[in-house]
Amino acid sequence: MSLISIIIPVYNAENYLEKCLNSLINQTYKNLEIIIVNDGSTDNSASICEEFLKNDIRIKYFYKENEAVVPRLPYFLNISNAGASMCCEAQGITMSTT
Repeated sequence: MSLISIIIPVYNAENYLEKCLNSLINQTYKNLEIIIVNDGSTDNSASICEEFLKNDIRIKYFYKENEAVVPRLPYFLNISNAGASMCCEAQGITMSTT
């Protein structure tokens, strides 16, 4: 199975983030690299990200000052170890493939 990277830009997403991350972690396709980019959130998003980071080795977490993630996407694509990458908004929830 090929590695797939999922880049998740996060900004003040505490209301959605846990559900989003759980939906990715619980996918039947397990060969994932989950790259979370916290764009200077002022809510509880950082704590949620750090908790998930402790519990799943597939997660990479980056915090940066708020300046919008889109201009930095090439950087995060370059640190990805996968041949295929996708972006998922923190409000996005993925459904299981079963």
